[in-house]
Amino acid sequence: MSWNQRITSALQQRRDQDLWRTRRTLGSSQGVDIVVDGQSLLNFCSNDYLGLASQGGDDLAAAAQQWASGSGASHLVCGHSQAHHDLEDALAEHTGYPRALLFSTGYMANVGAISALAQRGDRVLQDKLNHASLLDGAILSRADLKRYRHADCDHLKQLLRSEHKGETLIVSDSIFSMDGDLADVPQLAAISKAHDALLMIDDAHGFGVLGDHGCGVTKASGLTPGDVPVYVGTLGKALGGYGAFVAGSEDLIDYLTQFARSYIYTTAMPAAVAQGMLGNFERLQDNRLRDALNQHIAHFRAGARERNLPLMPSDSPVQPLLIGDSGRAQALSQALYQRGIWVSAIRPPTVPQGSARLRITLTSAHTTEQIDRLLDALADLIQEQAV
Repeated sequence: MSWNQRITSALQQRRDQDLWRTRRTLGSSQGVDIVVDGQSLLNFCSNDYLGLASQGGDDLAAAAQQWASGSGASHLVCGHSQAHHDLEDALAEHTGYPRALLFSTGYMANVGAISALAQRGDRVLQDKLNHASLLDGAILSRADLKRYRHADCDHLKQLLRSEHKGETLIVSDSIFSMDGDLADVPQLAAISKAHDALLMIDDAHGFGVLGDHGCGVTKASGLTPGDVPVYVGTLGKALGGYGAFVAGSEDLIDYLTQFARSYIYTTAMPAAVAQGMLGNFERLQDNRLRDALNQHIAHFRAGARERNLPLMPSDSPVQPLLIGDSGRAQALSQALYQRGIWVSAIRPPTVPQGSARLRITLTSAHTTEQIDRLLDALADLIQEQAV
């Protein structure tokens, strides 16, 4: 088979299986009310959980006046600015860790940390539903990757009992991005200590959402940095910006600075972005934002139960409606779009076969009226499909 035949065949297969992905173009800033391809939409598919993506424009503009547009090089050449350093210090203090290290994206943070920590001969044990970046980091490390059944700590213990000569790294999301459920991080911490394994938690969907002032899953679970030695957070979700970080001990951050290839061999994020994030970082700590978000989650779930919607278990801003068939999920998403509501259909390979869903995300910026509009539309459309 030629290269062209391979590409053409793969593309046609995606279309035939109702798995074709389509980009839509925003004509407005991110928020609850947006313009997409010229159409006004109510947005229920953003990870902007605290509504901060539309905040901080003045902060970013002021930072751009000072730092201009580019960082010029990688952090270890000449791209590391005081703005980067100040943001790292603020993130470390807020999460309770000695130090933090900025990465350009969450994908780069996960790939860089895992591939630097694990080596050939080690093993990496991951939850079956971990984000793709966590799995890719393990593959790049050339360690032995094993996946335990989702949230099944007994299966994890079984894997840990198998004979192995190298070191062991246990990796899990905190809030799972497509199911919305929360890992039992305290139990994972206890298991890791009992088996002398290193625990890494990706708190991308928990940082800013969980705990007092949005401190994240470690503090929210009553744990210490020693219980969760490798902590990953993102700036692109609840913080409403761009980038990510790894928090840990002095030695861990020094180690990643020396060995994480996705940190070493890439241009640093613009200093203006780093400094601009400090304003949103202050806004993130307002507990009224989390109170509003939690009220919206409770309201949505109660309304979904009243309307007999196929809601999956989740107390997080990620509220998936299990549809099953990819074509049906895509049809529902498109029908909502026609009604002026944007909700993404999530299909394989992002989720397992037969578990296509509508991934609804709630933010503190939504109103109860907007949530009721979504609920009524979902109930009508699902009833129409059933007829």
